[in-house]
Amino acid sequence: MLTIQEINQLIDKLDQSTIEEFSYEANGGKIKLKKNAGETTTHVAPRPVVQTEEVVSQANPESTTKPEVSTEETVTKEEPQPKADYDHEIVSPMVGTFYSSPSPDKPAYVQVGDQVNEDSIVCILEAMKLFNEIEADITGTITEILAENGELVEYGQPLFRIKKA
Repeated sequence: MLTIQEINQLIDKLDQSTIEEFSYEANGGKIKLKKNAGETTTHVAPRPVVQTEEVVSQANPESTTKPEVSTEETVTKEEPQPKADYDHEIVSPMVGTFYSSPSPDKPAYVQVGDQVNEDSIVCILEAMKLFNEIEADITGTITEILAENGELVEYGQPLFRIKKA
């Protein structure tokens, strides 16, 4: 995945060029930069995370021998769950405040049951006084909205669930 410095360099290059939109995918990560009326919007999809557990066994503290330490990696198995009513989750590309509409007096960008395409704006995330429009990046139907208007969201937190068209 690209570093923050490399992303900032790409943003600078995009600002100086006549290119309107730039997409890059590598190693399970995706970045999409798009010029928007003098502003540059950045979309970063997180890489999948593999969880591991570390197991440490300790010897008797009264013993004069060194404690034995063993490390085992185990992958937690998930129990089979009923088929979910979605195929894709839109996750937060950054820490910020979630807004479902462009302003308090305007309707929400999307509601459950709405059809979206790759370029549909689904919400705004405010981070450091910058308002970042988040696009669906997939064509389908919104099945669930997981964040509340005005809620602080974390990087990688699921925001929407979509059933592919």
